[in-house]
Amino acid sequence: MTTIHNLGFPRIGVKRELKFALEAYWKGESSRETLQQLGAGLRARHWQDQAGLDLVPVGDFSFYDQVLDMSFTLGNLPERVQGFHGDALDNYFRVARGRSAQSAEEHPGCCGGVAAGEMTKWFDTNYHYIVPEFSAGTEFRLDASRLLAQLAEARSQGVKAKPVILGPVSYLALGKAKDGADKLALLPALLNVYAQLLCVLAEQGVTWVQVDEPILVTELDADWQHAVNSTYHHLKACPVKLLLATYFGQLQENLYLAANLPVAGLHVDAIRGREDVRPLLNLLPNHKVLSLGVIDGRNIWKTDLNAVLDWLEPIAAGLGERLWIAPSCSLLHVPVDLGSEQKLDAEIKSWLAFALQKLDELRVLAQALRGGRDSVKEALADNAAALAARRASPRVHDPVVRAAVKAVDPALGCRDSAYAERAALQAALLRLPAYPTTTIGSFPQTLEIRQARSNHKAGLLDDAGYRAAMRAEIARSVREQEALGLDVLVHGEAERNDMVEYFGEQLEGYAFSQYGWVQSYGSRCVKPPILFGDIKRPRAMTVDWIAYAQSLTDKPMKGMLTGPVTILNWSFVRDDQPRAESCRQLALAIRAEVLDLERAGVRVIQIDEAALREGLPLRRAQWRDYLDWAIESFRIAANGVRDSTQIHTHMCYSEFNDIIAAIAGMDADVITIETSRSSMELLDAFDDFRYPNEIGPGVYDIHSPNIPTTEHIVQLMKKAAERIPAERLWVNPDCGLKTRQWAEVIPALSNMVAAARELRAAA
Repeated sequence: MTTIHNLGFPRIGVKRELKFALEAYWKGESSRETLQQLGAGLRARHWQDQAGLDLVPVGDFSFYDQVLDMSFTLGNLPERVQGFHGDALDNYFRVARGRSAQSAEEHPGCCGGVAAGEMTKWFDTNYHYIVPEFSAGTEFRLDASRLLAQLAEARSQGVKAKPVILGPVSYLALGKAKDGADKLALLPALLNVYAQLLCVLAEQGVTWVQVDEPILVTELDADWQHAVNSTYHHLKACPVKLLLATYFGQLQENLYLAANLPVAGLHVDAIRGREDVRPLLNLLPNHKVLSLGVIDGRNIWKTDLNAVLDWLEPIAAGLGERLWIAPSCSLLHVPVDLGSEQKLDAEIKSWLAFALQKLDELRVLAQALRGGRDSVKEALADNAAALAARRASPRVHDPVVRAAVKAVDPALGCRDSAYAERAALQAALLRLPAYPTTTIGSFPQTLEIRQARSNHKAGLLDDAGYRAAMRAEIARSVREQEALGLDVLVHGEAERNDMVEYFGEQLEGYAFSQYGWVQSYGSRCVKPPILFGDIKRPRAMTVDWIAYAQSLTDKPMKGMLTGPVTILNWSFVRDDQPRAESCRQLALAIRAEVLDLERAGVRVIQIDEAALREGLPLRRAQWRDYLDWAIESFRIAANGVRDSTQIHTHMCYSEFNDIIAAIAGMDADVITIETSRSSMELLDAFDDFRYPNEIGPGVYDIHSPNIPTTEHIVQLMKKAAERIPAERLWVNPDCGLKTRQWAEVIPALSNMVAAARELRAAA
């Protein structure tokens, strides 16, 4: 009989219980015991939610990040956190965010904060992981306590446990050698610790261990392919069965390698890597399990169950008990429960499946394979009816929007003049000093802001009252920026709940959930809007707020927009047309907003494309097509303005050295990027590439509560000036400030402004 299992489950809770517990602990408002009890309660609930599966993941729950968990399991702690007061959880949070709970850092002898670990995107998702750090002298030492504790909990609750760990090759590949050391030279020592871990699990009676190696869906050179092969030949002596899990893409040239590794089973993503399945049936040895990810773990649309069965039934007949089925990847990337949604449009809700509903779909497929389609006839009929209704819905397609996209002319993406001519006009208009200072857009979302938004949604505050409350917060942001001496101001985005959801709420073709939260990193959760139909902008979205802010100051006020590629990549996107088509629709909507801002007198407009890189296909051979339509979409959105209007864009937490030419092709007048956690390493791209326009390397890590010193910022900017002419450098944080507190923001920005003044004086 076909085995059904899951690769991972959302850890945050239906109502973000983990988020609130973490933040209370960090503030010193709750104890470590309270946090740990909350974690245990969530794990128990989530295991119960997965009841009925033949194997349930254990070890996928994390208090911050599963990659950081693996670093601690392997004893790979940065030297800067070793020897501090507190238990392992304190050091864990220090690596994650620069400090642990307030009570731990107040202990005598503690530093009160360290440099947080570098953070970047998990493959092509919007999840951020903490980058493992290596050096030539890195040593590994097993600490299996976290995993063993969760395994014991699961066993006590009758869970059919399958421990989940990140594989050694992916762990090395995703990390960074701080001293330039050869990461693969660390593999033999690393494998000894992995072997110890697998033996410890075997001693606990574990039969199957899921070892995630998503690196296998990327292009690997001969050395890394050899590393994969040698790794699993080394581990084959361990007395457990290994399910090697790959996901997010196709194996392609790694197919033969993966099929012939000495492991008991192989999981492949049959949503994004469907082309791998047929050749695998011929390559896979006849003793090996094939696990197929047949439910999309990355998006929220219902699965076409009959269509899946059409191609899966013959495979099941051939493989018998060797066939396992699962979601394509961990369900970390989708919300928990559609059943919690009471306000979501009923028609659109009928088209969707969140994590719990995806597991229900998996159970239906398994029952159909075991007992025939008639045994789940009603469920299959309901599924088919929902899919047919979606295809036929007049809400999905808008002929006016489609005609507008079809009429797009390449000239829409071009400025009138080259950057040098534009820069001269902008300098004369804006009259900014050297090293101009600005922020990325948002200021703290205070309790007052959140309360006003909540009351407005609940009908306790009318539109006029809400507008007045937001205007008061905007005025506060302007006053604070003027007092700090910033050069280009922002309105603070008090009225925005989220940089994508805010725009989606004002565009036709979007729907919104109440509890559709997914984890971005740590306690940071986002609620992606649901892009279900053709996109149209019925009215201006930001002009009144920006114009009001500009009326309060003589300094330039940036208009703040989210770019089309980021809106696309941070949404749950319709799956019934190419992503490029949806992106062009979004580009036309944002272009209309840009032009309205310019007509309102706004002379600096920032169009954030924070998610540009994460949309890249995982294989370089497919990059060109994506970059062509993504850059085209940005240019359509940005380039209808006059030469004197300065266009900014922003990108955060993305390694982009290898696409710097494409980024230059966006032709933004100013680009701001994240460089603080990487100590300006992202500027290495400019050693070999002469970036033509202006750039603001982020000097304030806003994802940590630590406050950068003036001296630190000056040092970072001097590093930047070694690669980029000083006259083209801006000084700014690395991202928006909405998640920080004013008590942190004011001194940090004060130091940033002081650093800019020091740099000007030394010029």
